[in-house]
This record gives sequence, C-alpha cells and structure tokens, in this order.
Amino acid sequence: MSSLVVNTNQSAINAFNNLNSTDGAMSKAISELSSGLAIQTAADNPAGYVVAEGLESQANGFTQAISNAQSGVSLIQTASGALNQITSILQTMNQLALSSANGATNDTPSLNANEQEFVALQNQIDQIANTTSYGTKVLLDGSFSNQSLQVGAFDSSSQQLVLTVGAATTGALGVASTSVGVATQASAQAAISAVQAAISNVASVEANVGATQNQLSVVVANLTVGQQNLQAAYSGLVDVNFAQETTQFTTDQILLQSGVAMLSQAQQTPSLVLKLLG
Repeated sequence: MSSLVVNTNQSAINAFNNLNSTDGAMSKAISELSSGLAIQTAADNPAGYVVAEGLESQANGFTQAISNAQSGVSLIQTASGALNQITSILQTMNQLALSSANGATNDTPSLNANEQEFVALQNQIDQIANTTSYGTKVLLDGSFSNQSLQVGAFDSSSQQLVLTVGAATTGALGVASTSVGVATQASAQAAISAVQAAISNVASVEANVGATQNQLSVVVANLTVGQQNLQAAYSGLVDVNFAQETTQFTTDQILLQSGVAMLSQAQQTPSLVLKLLG
C-alpha cells in the first residue's frame, strides 16, 4: 500500500522516467526515418558499424575495379582497331609483292610504281604503330609491356591483370623499308615471305589482345554481381526498415502522449494532502 506523501512523489518520478525513455525512442525513430539509416554512427551499433564500413569499402573497391576493367577493354579495343588497319595494309603489301614477283609481265616503270606504293604503306604502318595510344601510353611501338591493371578491391596479385600488347612496327614485323622491297622480281619474292609472316605475327598479337578483352569482360560481369551482393548486404545492415520503424514510431507517439497525461496526473497527487488537512 502506497503512502500519501508530499516530499517524494514516486508516481511522478516513475512517469517522468517512462516519459524520458519514450522521448529518447521517439528521437531515435525520427532520426532513422529522416535519414533512412538504422546505423548512422558507431554508437548506434558498434559491431554493425565496423562490418558496414568494411562492406562499403569493398563495394566501393568493386565499383572502381569495374571502371578499371572497362578502361582496359577500351584500351584493348583501341589497340585492336589499329591492328586491324595494319593487317589490311599488310594484305595490300602482300598483293604488291605478288604482283612484282611476276617478272614475265612487269617492266621497270610498273616495278617502280609498286615500290613507291609499298614504301608508302610501310611508312603508314609505322605511323599507326607509333601514334596509336590510350591517354599518354603508346600501344603498338613495343613499349606497352607488363602493364598492371587493378581489377579487384584488394592489394593482391590475383586481383591484378598484366597487359602486354606486342609491337607492330615494320621493324618488329620484319618488313622495314631497309630490308624489304618490291623494286625487283628477286626482292619481291623475298618480300612475299616476309609480309606473309608479318600478317601471321599481327594475327597472333590480335588474338592475344582479343583473349584479354574477353577475360576483362568476364571480370566485369563477375565484379558487377559481387558489387550488387555487397550493396544488398550493406543495405540490409544499415538501412532502416520503414514498415517496422513507422509502426514503432506510432506506438511511441501514443506512449508519449499518454506519458505526458499521466505525469500531469501524478504531479497532482500531493495536492490530495490538502483535503486531509481541511
């Protein structure tokens, strides 16, 4: 049985404590509903905060790795396009060599004409090989070798892809103007073998970069799925459940209103002593 006292209003104290607790819950619910986040600071959930930061870091790493891989694909496509042009030029050079090798029907003017076109094509190959670039990196002059491409979220050799694009200059292909020509039947016959070998070499370079492009496409697809899963895990950990939180918010609103009413009533209890004194 409770006593009717004036100095200590226990009912009011209990009502105040309950009201203070409800107000705290209301503030938390408002913060979560307004931000959409169940974990905003480490104080909300220390362990969850650590896990969430790790997931976000990895997801961001995957995002950048996807961008890196896509840049690698663009680089390879640039090299591949130039190699296709070089192959086309070599095919024309092969025709010129075969034409000049036909000594029975060629005279000096026709041989000279073939030679002039042959030299122009050699120069064109070197121009393409020495100027094809991605950013500041020249791709086909032989300098683009063992270039590392970061295709993962962590510092690991398994998450790095090494790119090499073979040289496609006339010197590297063995069809330089200093060694191959079609000005005579004899030189044209030698040029046939050299040019056809160069076509085979360029095809090998193209096959290598094509395989690398396919590899990067697989990497992008895998990273995209991984990124989506990481973002889903992060969302499940830090994003607020609006259905659940709005339900709790409504409950807290009712409790807050009733708590204010009960605190008001409890504060009036000591005044009953006046009736006893009367």
